[in-house]
Amino acid sequence: MAHASKIIAGVGFCTGNGTGDLSVLERALARYADLGADIAELSLYSEDLVAGGRVLPERAARLVEITKRYNLGYTVHGLVCSNFMDEVNLPYQKAAMRAMLELCDRVGASVLVHHSGVATRKGPEELARIEAMERDALAEMAEVARSYGVRIALENIFAMSDDEYRKTPSDVAATVAAIGHPNLCALIDFSHAYIESTRRGLDWRAEIRAMAPVAGHLHVHDSFGRPYTMTRFFHQGEPMALGIGDLHMPLGWGDIPWEEIFQELTFPAGTTMIMEITERFDPELPACLARARGLAALADAKATVAA
Repeated sequence: MAHASKIIAGVGFCTGNGTGDLSVLERALARYADLGADIAELSLYSEDLVAGGRVLPERAARLVEITKRYNLGYTVHGLVCSNFMDEVNLPYQKAAMRAMLELCDRVGASVLVHHSGVATRKGPEELARIEAMERDALAEMAEVARSYGVRIALENIFAMSDDEYRKTPSDVAATVAAIGHPNLCALIDFSHAYIESTRRGLDWRAEIRAMAPVAGHLHVHDSFGRPYTMTRFFHQGEPMALGIGDLHMPLGWGDIPWEEIFQELTFPAGTTMIMEITERFDPELPACLARARGLAALADAKATVAA
C-alpha cells in the first residue's frame, strides 16, 4: 500500500488496455500484488464501466469486488481522449470525468489521470480562449474531486504534428500553478516530455524541472525521445526497433537517464509512481519494480538532505 509520509508514496504498474473483460484486469492485479507492488493504476477507460456519463452499477460493483481482493493502493487513468479544449463535447467530457471520479471513490483511488488539452493550431486570441476554457473546467472538476478526496493529475502529452497544439510540460506546470487547487496536480510523463521537447527543440530536462514542484503523480517508461516521423508500422515491435515514438518500454531499454533525473528533481511528498509497462513485457516487470524502488529511494534521500 502507499506510504503518504514519503516523497514517493507508492510504486506500481498500470493494468494496460482492457477489453471489457474484468477478469483480465483481475489477473493483472494478482500479478502486481505477487510482485510486491504498492499500487496499481486501473485503466478504466477501456473497461466499459461508463455509458453516456453514467456509471454502470453492476459492472462497477464487479470492479469493486475485484479490487478489494488485493493489498494494493489504486490510481485511475481516465479517458485517453480526455480533452477540456474540446468545446463541442465539453459537457460530455465533464460528465465522463464525474463518472470516473465516482469510480475512484468506489475503489478508493487517490488519483485520476487526465490528459492536458489538444486542439488544431489556432491564432493567439482563440488559443487564449480555449486555454481559459480548459482552466475553468479543471477548476470546476477539482472541486468535484475534493468531495471524493481524489486528486486530478494533469498529464503532459506530445503532439503528433505541427498542426496540433499541445502544451509544453512547463506550460502544464504553469496551468496547475495558476489554478492553484489542492485537488489538482501535475503528472510528469517523462517519455512524453522527452518526445515533445525533441519535436520542439526544447531542453527537456528543464521542462521536467519546471513540472516537479507541482507534480503529484509520475508515469515512468522508457523511450528514445524521438517524435513520430513515421506512423505506419506492421508489428508492435517495429517502432521499438526504430526507436520512434511513445514506446512504453521497460526501464533501461531506452536512453532516459533515470538515476540522474531522480537525483536532480525534488517532488512533493506523497507523489505516486506508475510504470506504464504492461503484460507484453511481463518477464521484465520484476527488474523494473526493483529499479523503480531504487529511484524512489533516491528521491527520498534527496529530500532528506534538502531538509
